[in-house]
Amino acid sequence: MRVLIVGLGSIGRRHIDNLRCIDKDAFIVVWHQSPGRSDQDAAIPAVDSVVYDIEGALAQKPEMAFVTGPATLHVETALVLARQGIDLFIEKPLADSLRGVEDLLDECCKRSLVLMVGYNFRFCQSMLGLREALISGGVGRVLGVRAEVGQFLPDWRPGVDYRGTVSARLDLGGGVILELSHELDYIRWLIGEVEAVSARAEHVSDLEIDVEDMAEIVLKFRCGAIGSVHLDMVQRSPVRACRIIGSEGTLLWDGIRHRVDWFSAQTGNWSSLYRDEDMDCSRGMYIDEVRHFLDCVKNRQTPLVTGEDGRRALEIALAARESSATGREIQI
Repeated sequence: MRVLIVGLGSIGRRHIDNLRCIDKDAFIVVWHQSPGRSDQDAAIPAVDSVVYDIEGALAQKPEMAFVTGPATLHVETALVLARQGIDLFIEKPLADSLRGVEDLLDECCKRSLVLMVGYNFRFCQSMLGLREALISGGVGRVLGVRAEVGQFLPDWRPGVDYRGTVSARLDLGGGVILELSHELDYIRWLIGEVEAVSARAEHVSDLEIDVEDMAEIVLKFRCGAIGSVHLDMVQRSPVRACRIIGSEGTLLWDGIRHRVDWFSAQTGNWSSLYRDEDMDCSRGMYIDEVRHFLDCVKNRQTPLVTGEDGRRALEIALAARESSATGREIQI
């Protein structure tokens, strides 16, 4: 297979490693969009070719592309590739605005292309355990949900100056709401469509960034449930968790220790549904999502995370930013 990797940040490098793990003979081309950045130029992975513009990328005749650069460039880049009939894996978030998103989805639909968005927690085994428990009905009707994620931004990418990363820069589509939009995707996947959003987002720390580093988001779901999502880039002790409150019980997901626990109102007891504290389980979900994308390309199937899913998560994120800026609840 011939694969184009657009961008050479940490996630682009991860996908290169995982593609080599899956198929050591894959022909991998990197389109280096930011040559001259010391953090990206250092130790370019062993790939078959490195190019520096779209003409060079297309000359390599890729069958599929992983678009992993800044969110501000995702749609523009993906549209050019889609018009050449290239299947697409686009890292989250799909974009930093809705400009051009409809055109991209229409182009991929018209050409019957695979378009997948990189919300990898849908491939996390403990998250899958949480969803299976929810679908089984053990907690009854869902009444509320609370998702939380936080970690100190300078610790995200050891050895890299956080101030120059996408996460820290508004012009590259950074900020905690877009960077940690995994929670907005998986909470919708678990509970259903969101119809209204309220939020407060601010830069509250001493981090040298020009984007929000903490957000509190309240969601109203179409099913009647109420949700809250906490996102931050300031906690010194990492946390990733979700609590689902139902009429007949409660589910707890610990995304750091990869545990799922269930409280049954009928028995009055907690029980463990899933437990896997293997340190490599997080790496596994990235490999699994790439395998899934490659299978979808090979078999011309719809991926688990579609372009429409990416747009829905983006709509929630943008509504949260608008709500914070205006002080109003935003209908979506």
